[in-house]
Amino acid sequence: MAWWIAVCSSAWAQSVAVPGACAPRVLAVQAARSMAGADPLVRPASGWEPLALPDVWVRRWPGHDGTVWYRIEWERSCADRTEPIALGLDGMSMAGEVFINDDLVWRDASVVEPLSRSWNTPRWWLLPTSALRGGVNTVWVRVVGLASLSPGLGSVRLGDPVAVAREQEQSLWRQRTVFVFSAGLSCAVGCLFGVVWCLRRSERAFGWYALMSICWAAYLLTLLATSAWPFTDTLTLSRLNIAAFVLYTLCFCLFTWRFGEQALPRLERALWGLALAGCAAVMLAPSAWVGVVFLVVWVGFALVFFANCLQFQWHAWRPRAGGRQPQHMLLALCWLVFVVVGVHDLMVILAMWQARETWSAIAGPVTTVCMALLLGGRLVAGMQRIERFNHELEAHVAITRADLQQALAREHAQALGHAKLQERMQIAHDLHDGLGGSLMRSMALVEQARHPLPHARVLSLLKVLRDDLRQVIDHGSSSGATVPETPVRWAAPLRHRFTRILDEMGVASDWRIAAQWGGLPTALQCLGLTRLVEEALSNVIKHSDARRLLVRVQPDAMGALQVRIEDDGVGFDVQAVQDAGLSVGMRSMAARAERMGGALVVESATGRTVVAVTLPLPLPLPLPLPLPLASA
Repeated sequence: MAWWIAVCSSAWAQSVAVPGACAPRVLAVQAARSMAGADPLVRPASGWEPLALPDVWVRRWPGHDGTVWYRIEWERSCADRTEPIALGLDGMSMAGEVFINDDLVWRDASVVEPLSRSWNTPRWWLLPTSALRGGVNTVWVRVVGLASLSPGLGSVRLGDPVAVAREQEQSLWRQRTVFVFSAGLSCAVGCLFGVVWCLRRSERAFGWYALMSICWAAYLLTLLATSAWPFTDTLTLSRLNIAAFVLYTLCFCLFTWRFGEQALPRLERALWGLALAGCAAVMLAPSAWVGVVFLVVWVGFALVFFANCLQFQWHAWRPRAGGRQPQHMLLALCWLVFVVVGVHDLMVILAMWQARETWSAIAGPVTTVCMALLLGGRLVAGMQRIERFNHELEAHVAITRADLQQALAREHAQALGHAKLQERMQIAHDLHDGLGGSLMRSMALVEQARHPLPHARVLSLLKVLRDDLRQVIDHGSSSGATVPETPVRWAAPLRHRFTRILDEMGVASDWRIAAQWGGLPTALQCLGLTRLVEEALSNVIKHSDARRLLVRVQPDAMGALQVRIEDDGVGFDVQAVQDAGLSVGMRSMAARAERMGGALVVESATGRTVVAVTLPLPLPLPLPLPLPLASA
């Protein structure tokens, strides 16, 4: 039974000393068991026996359940005491803890039932310098296991941290990663073929292959489990491991016979009876006999597996009247690979060769490739049927396409008429809000002038009207407007038009515009802000009699855009104007701010009037961080 776990795992390798400039020199490797009634946490004072790692203690102490202490004495091979030392461990069956001298380095999550399952989990640690001594150092490993589950200690590595880490990464790949990949692949393929079988119940071979893949994934998952959860003892999970292998072998044989169209009713009944008996024996065997039962059942169904692979070779390659089936020959080649891999791995384990060199991990990908080819052949036949259906469908589609084109032409003409009408309405609104406001400002200037305006002044007003008209023409409708790249570009046309008028009126203007947007506004919000600022500046020109004007555009910390127009004019009573309802401009600005989702605040007193607009804007999404490069 000692080699059974090795067959299942391919985990343990011969212990090696990691070379280096200051590699540790191992002086002795010994083990001693905790006797019945003794405290398992106390290291034995006697009974130490030399050994070589990896070690399975049932060869030395048959039937011993419980704790065994391992002692590895070593010293540095150079005088440099600051050189870091790493400790690597391929696994322990089942759980335990590691000490350097008298300091705890690591302990399993559970060293009592249900035990943690660390037999297939390589680990490594950097030994703390403070715990190392000048002369001989001792690594203590306490292992807790069951005699029926091949308890013991895997290979141990001491040496340079880089070399130990590299060895442990290779062990992790061989002992866990490749099996995780195989289990995931088996689950995916099993689900795929399960769907195929649900859609086509006549394809019973794919149904059995789906069950076979699920059983293989369950078998691997019991090997990869690091705890006995949800069970209360470790032995129950090991029973399920053997039962999963029995069911996998059963489904494997039934899939082979269904796919190869072999009618073997008596053999099938015998196999079903053998599988039920095997599962019952594994699940119900008493603890004292469980090791022997596990060995007999596992080896027996491994022989059934090999026998099925060999008999299918004869079935696929033998001459027959209708000729050999290519799909059967392809499956036979796949099963032949299984035979070669299985025989190689058994020889590796039984001969105590490098167990990490087993080939069992390639079985899953090879099977997946083979089944993909077989499924591809069936899909080709299905695609040919679909092509014939497509030819028949094309004639009906051509007729329907002609009718649809006529209907689309009518709808397009109607949509074009609606678009033209809507565009005219939008142009009318822009002319009213933009050019209309400029006309009102110009009329106010002419009406308020005490003397006839000179020709140059009239020409300036006409140029402003021309600029406003050009703005309407350039922007088009509000739906076709674009967002300026920066607030400076957005404010440039406003500043150009109003600065000329303000200079002629003797008003000093200060424009403080942010270099970038905080949050990005929409085109409609930009046009709305433009109209709002135009109205506010027009009010300054018409009513304020100001000498100084400040225009500030600045985003706040939350991304909201704050627009502030402040002058030192005569001011007015804000509440009285709002109550009287006489100010069309204030109502228009407030309505625009509300439509844009912002808020308008007007404050006024003698010598100071402020019109402020706060417009919440969404912050731009951050750029995604680059993915970290995987280590070699």
